[in-house]
Amino acid sequence: MSPAAESNPVICRRDRVDVAPWADGTLPLLARLYTARGAHTPELALPRLGNLHAPELLTGIDGAVRLLAAAIAADKRIVVVGDFDCDGATACAVGVRGLRMLGARHVAHAVPNRMVHGYGLSPALVEELALLQPDLLVTVDHGIACHAGVAAAKAKGWQVLVTDHHLPGPQLPPADVIVDPNLHDDAFPSKSLAGVGVIFYVLLALRRHLREAAVFADGKGPDLATLLDLVAVGTVADLVALDANNRALVSAGLRRLRAGQGCVGLKALIEASGRDAARLTATDIGFALGPRLNAAGRLEDMALGIALLLTEDPAQARDIAQTLEQINAERRAVQQTMTDDAEKAVAKVVLDDDGQRPIAAVLFDAEWHPGVIGLVASKMKDRLHRPVVAFAPAEPGADALRGSARSIPGLHIRDALALVDAQQPGLIERFGGHAMAAGMSLPHAHLTAFEDAFAAAVHQLLDPVMLQQQILSDGELGSDELDHRHADALRLAGPWGQGFPEPLFDGHFEVTNWRVLKERHLKLELRRPGMAGLINAIQFGGWTGNAPARNVHLAYRLACDDYRGGTAIQLIVEHCSAA
Repeated sequence: MSPAAESNPVICRRDRVDVAPWADGTLPLLARLYTARGAHTPELALPRLGNLHAPELLTGIDGAVRLLAAAIAADKRIVVVGDFDCDGATACAVGVRGLRMLGARHVAHAVPNRMVHGYGLSPALVEELALLQPDLLVTVDHGIACHAGVAAAKAKGWQVLVTDHHLPGPQLPPADVIVDPNLHDDAFPSKSLAGVGVIFYVLLALRRHLREAAVFADGKGPDLATLLDLVAVGTVADLVALDANNRALVSAGLRRLRAGQGCVGLKALIEASGRDAARLTATDIGFALGPRLNAAGRLEDMALGIALLLTEDPAQARDIAQTLEQINAERRAVQQTMTDDAEKAVAKVVLDDDGQRPIAAVLFDAEWHPGVIGLVASKMKDRLHRPVVAFAPAEPGADALRGSARSIPGLHIRDALALVDAQQPGLIERFGGHAMAAGMSLPHAHLTAFEDAFAAAVHQLLDPVMLQQQILSDGELGSDELDHRHADALRLAGPWGQGFPEPLFDGHFEVTNWRVLKERHLKLELRRPGMAGLINAIQFGGWTGNAPARNVHLAYRLACDDYRGGTAIQLIVEHCSAA
């Protein structure tokens, strides 16, 4: 990619916050990092399950409980309808497992095939579900935008419970009950629940109702905390903000996974990904487990991923995990080809008179796979620091296009699409999503008009100041903090993620040696003034064809060097510039 087309980030430091030692013995570095993220006490930094917001604050939760309790009591057939991403798969598994634990005897599940049914509960999927003869459909991680599918299900005489977390449009689907923390006037304090979190909350409320109805012989009912491994994986993988409520859920799920108490499917997936379960982190979920589950929905059928999360057979779990490993390898190859194509297209972008890149990018290739365009949009968004929409044919040779959008801080991408839709009705067939990610469909003939309308909407909504990419650093580490003790503490702290970012530091170093790994990665040996010994560092994808400067300013993460073992550390370089 041409240098003019790339983003040139600026390293900015957070205001340093000096805090008094915490009584619980938290490392001073961690206390400082937590405080800088708004968590001023151990209770806020490491929230527990006892601090979760109450389920009854969710609009529609009482109706959902009544609907499910009546279905269980009447021995009705319940079908949980999932989605083809990691959040949708884990939400489906939590729904199926949880309802069975709470006494439902006839629980089946289904998931749309991306290439056959499109997104969510569609009329085409409803026709196939008729073979299961459901009495009640429970959508997870979708449904709020599935008006036609919900109407088709209702026309067949089925009840429909929608559980979702996506932003609703101006009209709601004709479901019997809707539970979504982002409904207008919903009182639930956390608007960042993932789809898996919403169905978990529904199950908590249902268990409480059944307890009060004296349904359980022991008076307590099942331990729903056994589902938190799945809740953690879906929450982290969906990139929702890790507010205190979500951190409590993810922390509890990580503790189960580290203790070897996860479901057999996740255990097999951890093993297949080469991760150490005892030291698993939210970052491992985001970069290892989530992509492997997502790969099934992107290139094959997410039914395979859900089967992994529901099986109790370790041998079957290992077989499925290995299959997902192979699919993920194929996904990476497809993604790399598409990203290379995108970079060639972006390199030809015409800059304006001031040498600036366009305010937004819309990319399309007739050969691209619709299951991978979200990853391509994300890669290009990071590279350009611009909102990006990537399009591919919904099916090979089809006129209909499927688009995936990714945004930068300061632009709510769904609001941008809503503005396009309001200003040019009918240009987009349908759309939905979050602040940072969204999806849409439109005819190929509308692509050029959409590109112009999208750029105009971004111009209208985005403050130009936000176009300068900033790398936010937690400052410089002291020489006594550049060690294995602090690296290990950082790895097991958090959980870090969206809205509660993993610590990033910066500093000046002398490059004493360097080499290129696999023609892409830059391996460095560094010396820091006033510090004995050399420090290893690696910048993945950092080879530009030019030797690094002798003195550099790095933005980096401190990590344990598991390859070398012992007390070795290394810096994971996120940005490198001449000092």
